[in-house]
Amino acid sequence: MDFTRLVEPAGLVYGRAAQEAVKAGNALPLAGGPAAFTLVDLIEGYTRSGFMPVAAVPAGWQAELARVVAAPVGGMVPLGAQVMGILNLTPDSFSDGGVHAQAQHAVAAGLEQVRAGAGLLDLGAESTRPGAALVTPQQEWARLEEALCALRAQAPNTVLSIDTRNSFVMEQALNAGANVINDVSALMHDPQALPLLVQHTCGVMLMHMRGTPQTMEQHTHYTDIGYDVVRELGQCVQRAVAGGIDPARLMVDPGFGFAKTTEQNMQLLARLPLLANLGCRVVVGVSRKRMIGAVTGAQNPARRDPGTQAASLCGLALKGSILRVHDVGGMVQAVKVWQSVHNV
Repeated sequence: MDFTRLVEPAGLVYGRAAQEAVKAGNALPLAGGPAAFTLVDLIEGYTRSGFMPVAAVPAGWQAELARVVAAPVGGMVPLGAQVMGILNLTPDSFSDGGVHAQAQHAVAAGLEQVRAGAGLLDLGAESTRPGAALVTPQQEWARLEEALCALRAQAPNTVLSIDTRNSFVMEQALNAGANVINDVSALMHDPQALPLLVQHTCGVMLMHMRGTPQTMEQHTHYTDIGYDVVRELGQCVQRAVAGGIDPARLMVDPGFGFAKTTEQNMQLLARLPLLANLGCRVVVGVSRKRMIGAVTGAQNPARRDPGTQAASLCGLALKGSILRVHDVGGMVQAVKVWQSVHNV
């Protein structure tokens, strides 16, 4: 996979309008999902063609165009758009640190999220907020073990994801029944993570981040936030595939809030269709983040759910997107209304 040349889809239409535009040759389906794009920008390096009608794309770009039209595969997650519930088992997470630190509270909250419509639960026991304190893998697993085992027993049909950078935690969690590993370092933090995951069949989420949670705020210079994030994530995908992971297992997360300013986060959110170049399902994780507070003025993270829902809906243009949120019930409602409006 070569990401020197990228295609940026734009001019999105949905539902019947999308079907008619595709039939008339005026649009192409976006990653096999509910949207179709009528315009496209062709990028080579940082040189742009400028947006043009899809029918005007020169023959030499058909391979890149086909890449953003093709539907991503499953990634070990149920088909269709999914809401992923966040379960922080940490005392210091930025939004709800300590609320679910006791296993019984985490299990009760997770079961409630499943009842509210979560297709996945994402359990994390290490805070990755800027400046977060480090914990050992053993401490991380000690926080996770009881809740994971209880949820596996009580929610046998729910996809359980573990938010971790450490191969020790990955191995323990997979042996306990976890289905997905969500690594904010895209398997770069722990050199044993990739060879370990090659031995399993779980889904793997690769997130874009520069530096570490302690240093990422020093790495916010981009030539173009959209192109750079896609290409850097593309390198992570290439590394995982070269290491032996089936591409069908991979999902990608652009890493909102990680080594990005509020302005860059918003630019990236507006250009999510660029991620279709990677051929993977996309995870959108903006829930209660500083970017939402900066735009809305909501200082308390717990009061940022309406802004979270509005931002997360941008991901639904892409097929099978995974919306990672704290407030599952509100997000599920928002998704249902969006789908009804667009008749998808």
